[in-house]
Amino acid sequence: PMNNFVYILGSETAAGWRSYVGWTTDLDARLVAHNGGTGAKSTRGRNWVLLYAERYKTRGAAMSREWHIKRDRRFRKAVLPG
Repeated sequence: PMNNFVYILGSETAAGWRSYVGWTTDLDARLVAHNGGTGAKSTRGRNWVLLYAERYKTRGAAMSREWHIKRDRRFRKAVLPG
């Protein structure tokens, strides 16, 4: 089953949009964790929305894509609203 996801979250701040890239096997639960303060430390205290997601067959493929997206600022900026 293809249940490995790479995702980009966005949070609007006074200075503009902020993005976060991660991977998970359950997108809905992960978004709830980020918004509930139990996700990654850098996401605490913000309201996040799912902006983009890709699905992969293996954990390794998802983690590799996450690594590449984290370093591709142009792609991350293109996904942000406004």
